[in-house]
Amino acid sequence: MQPVVRYSKTFSGLLAAALMAACSLPNIPPAAAVVNPPAAMAAPTNAAVAAAAPQATSAPAAQSEEELLHALFERVAPSVVYINVTQRSNANGFDLLQPTDQPKLPGLIPPGEMPDGFRERSQGSGFIFDEAGHIITNVHVVDGAETIEVTFRDGLTVRAEIVGLDPDSDIAMIKVDSKGLSLQPLELAKIDGVFVGQRAIAIGNPFGQEWTLTTGIVSAIGRTISSGSGGFSIPEVIQTDAAINPGNSGGPLLNSAGQVIGVNTQIISESRSSAGIGFAVPASIVSQVAPSLLQGKSYVYPYLGIRATDLTLDMIEAMKLDAKQRGTQVVEVMTGGAAALANMRSARDIKVQGEDVPVGGDVIIAINGSKVNGIADLIAYLVKNVKAGENATLTVLRAGKQIEVEVKLQPRPTQ
Repeated sequence: MQPVVRYSKTFSGLLAAALMAACSLPNIPPAAAVVNPPAAMAAPTNAAVAAAAPQATSAPAAQSEEELLHALFERVAPSVVYINVTQRSNANGFDLLQPTDQPKLPGLIPPGEMPDGFRERSQGSGFIFDEAGHIITNVHVVDGAETIEVTFRDGLTVRAEIVGLDPDSDIAMIKVDSKGLSLQPLELAKIDGVFVGQRAIAIGNPFGQEWTLTTGIVSAIGRTISSGSGGFSIPEVIQTDAAINPGNSGGPLLNSAGQVIGVNTQIISESRSSAGIGFAVPASIVSQVAPSLLQGKSYVYPYLGIRATDLTLDMIEAMKLDAKQRGTQVVEVMTGGAAALANMRSARDIKVQGEDVPVGGDVIIAINGSKVNGIADLIAYLVKNVKAGENATLTVLRAGKQIEVEVKLQPRPTQ
């Protein structure tokens, strides 16, 4: 398994901290479910669960919150699964790191000294997608697995197989034999229903501690993070301060109605533990890629074929643009890509206070009439609104003049 992933760059500028996959650790003995409220506590009806806590007038606010969370947990937990994976490893579970980045922890065997045929067990989370036995998790939880075991809340453990992988969103679909099982799929929420300050509830298996519930809020929306695959980025990612730790990956991030708003995937951490900043792939992307994964196919994203960055004050001043100008500077046009075939122009570097600043290339300010304030807007629009093979109209600033460039989008390369 690949419990630690450090991404060095994203187009959106998340360069300051290491992004750590929140997926799994070397095998830790399973523990009892950590959320077991007293049996005497009255569980509200589903209607009460969907109601906001302040609407409960017959009990103190604290009790209403407890009842809400307890009822939601009891309803949703049977739809969350514990995933145990066995795979070949040559670095004690840190095989995504370069040799020079291997953490010096007690008990780790240097990569070059691993016994031949070494197998590692690691864990993650997932949730039921449909009654046919399909389960959503992260690619980095199951990719490369030799065996996958899925454990349900009632203790039943069954084997699973990979149905489809979408590395560019880190979303994977696995399947168990549903015969004789009573499966309760979770509902996917719409991205336009997610807002900053909204209650966020995570249920998963951090550090092997099964069916752990943690709570917080949606602390930001519209983040763009690296998928860890081919340098592409995931748009509209949800940021939360609900505790997300290794083992939570693939598990659901829920709203107070028990709907999935995102799939927990990464945290920012220097200590391999929750630092109050976790990320979840939005449920809207799950809805988008799931039909392809159900057929065992890869989802085909549109490809513009550029490397770009947000405008900075140095760029604006160097190119003598309006101080209020927003957009994304084309840094490089990839050979043979859609942008290259449309004769888009890349930037050149100049020195500003001793640092290289890209200037002079096309600055994209809109796509199909939709405003582009930065690279995150462009990526989100491409992923959500257009398909490979379709045309798109880019509004760009070139040498200070606004022009329109027609591009025919290509399928995103797999490498």
